[in-house]
Amino acid sequence: MQIHTLKGYIQHIFLVREGDRLLLLDGCGRADIPMVCQFIEHTLQLPLSALKLIVVTHMHPDHAGGAHRLRALTGAQIAAHPKAPAWYAGLSGRVAHAVDVALMYWVAKRLGKPRKNGWYSPILKPDLILEDEQRLPGFSDWQVLYTPGHTDHDLSLRHVPGGEIYVADLLVQVKGNLRAPYPICHPNQYRRSLQRVAALPVNSLLMAHVPTRPMASIPFEQIISDAPVLPKNHWYATKDRLIRKLGWGR
Repeated sequence: MQIHTLKGYIQHIFLVREGDRLLLLDGCGRADIPMVCQFIEHTLQLPLSALKLIVVTHMHPDHAGGAHRLRALTGAQIAAHPKAPAWYAGLSGRVAHAVDVALMYWVAKRLGKPRKNGWYSPILKPDLILEDEQRLPGFSDWQVLYTPGHTDHDLSLRHVPGGEIYVADLLVQVKGNLRAPYPICHPNQYRRSLQRVAALPVNSLLMAHVPTRPMASIPFEQIISDAPVLPKNHWYATKDRLIRKLGWGR
């Protein structure tokens, strides 16, 4: 088993090779599709059909934006949590989707990246629904773990024999320190997810926005202590700004 780390538009992309079969640990962004395909065909010298499974850990643009198009190009199956297809459902969901795409562009600008097409369908159509603690179909060394908090459907993927775990956006880095991501939609679930990962017998953490780190170097207790106790998302932020502007609660 080999894990290839690719530098995506705004995140790390992890492509797993087992023999001549490939597993994408996340659906990456729409802007990442040409690079992923080129890596498979030219660097690995494999046909695009070698990609067999794409896991969508959650529905944000840099984790789900490339999934549908990659499936069309490769024939791979898409797997996700059962709540993922409904994340952007309805009017409020469509607004949240547009805001999240805008946030992706904001991050890209801060990273000095040119603007690329990042729009994607807000409604995921997975081929496979994943359950907590099951093994990935066709890649049985990988275990699915439900680790919500950032959203209501976050997944982490643990390689049991090798001791690696991909936790997607469970942690980010700000001014050199690991901390909770934005948004945090479910603070209590987020803390439980951190506690769950901290208790696992793993050696290293693979993260979407932070270089891979040894498990022993992660200050879980401090991160849990500093994590938000109230939701932090677009709706709460807008409400708080209105309250301050209007002087309510004084």
